[in-house]
Amino acid sequence: MNPLFTIAIPAYKKAFIYEAIESCIQQTYKNLEIVIVDDASPEDLASIVGMFVDPRIRYYRNVKNCGSINVVDNWNVCLAYAKGDYIICMGDDDKLLPNCLEEYMKLMDKYPGLDVYHAWTEIIDEKSNFRALQSQRPEYESALALAWNRWNGRNKQFIGDFCYDVEQLRRVGGFYKIPLAWGSDDISAVRAAEGKGIANTQVICFQYRENLQTITKTGNNAVKVQAILLEKEWFSNFLLEQSKNAFLGETDKKYLGCMEADIDKYYVRKIRNEIISSMKTKYWMLFYWLKNAQHFGISRKMVCISFIKAVIGMR
Repeated sequence: MNPLFTIAIPAYKKAFIYEAIESCIQQTYKNLEIVIVDDASPEDLASIVGMFVDPRIRYYRNVKNCGSINVVDNWNVCLAYAKGDYIICMGDDDKLLPNCLEEYMKLMDKYPGLDVYHAWTEIIDEKSNFRALQSQRPEYESALALAWNRWNGRNKQFIGDFCYDVEQLRRVGGFYKIPLAWGSDDISAVRAAEGKGIANTQVICFQYRENLQTITKTGNNAVKVQAILLEKEWFSNFLLEQSKNAFLGETDKKYLGCMEADIDKYYVRKIRNEIISSMKTKYWMLFYWLKNAQHFGISRKMVCISFIKAVIGMR
């Protein structure tokens, strides 16, 4: 077994892309290609890519910018260019540790035929200093276990954490699009794990970089709330389909029951947090949320309570 890995880098920022590419080249497993898709960046990314002389690198530039709201479109452009058996879609500021593909190979040998695998991740800062560690996961879990744990305290995960079977990802329509990719990583992973489950490395092999240019720190809160509602809609349909699954195991039935009971509460909390965040420095957003409460399916009472929490939080 010697699969070809596509390491895709949907690129826009110049600051860290050299490190991202270098981390791919330094992989101990060598059968890979690096697909870089420049999203019509105003920065000169081509000159950075040109510093590397490696036939495994392919560089493309979009004619039109997808933008941060439609960033998942560029993920799927990367997928369209992929020639590999598996694809990792990493940020232009993230890094693979040298053992990443090797660890994925070990998982694939132990759990062959899955449509998605996950890399244990550490979070780094702008200077590549360690900041935090993603919570460790069991070596194997079901799609429902993946989703339930995400809802119940399992800390951050990112699109670059995951390695997908290319053909299966294409069959289901690619990476799942939500504005700002808000929840796209979660949904794409759960959808891929449905039926076969997901295997997780027990060794740290991916680095996610937190910085002020990260998309999750951009975009207006109204777009984020709309994205949360779209995420909720997908999970509502997912849970409905799982409830019809006659082959669901006893543990998964419990996960399902808990998620069905918690879905409204979980998403109300996510929406409330975004509303509070929007009003912490812009008190006038109170009037925006009151005016548009019905449109977003929230109560004016929740808006007022959120405003009070925002004011208290700023003191």
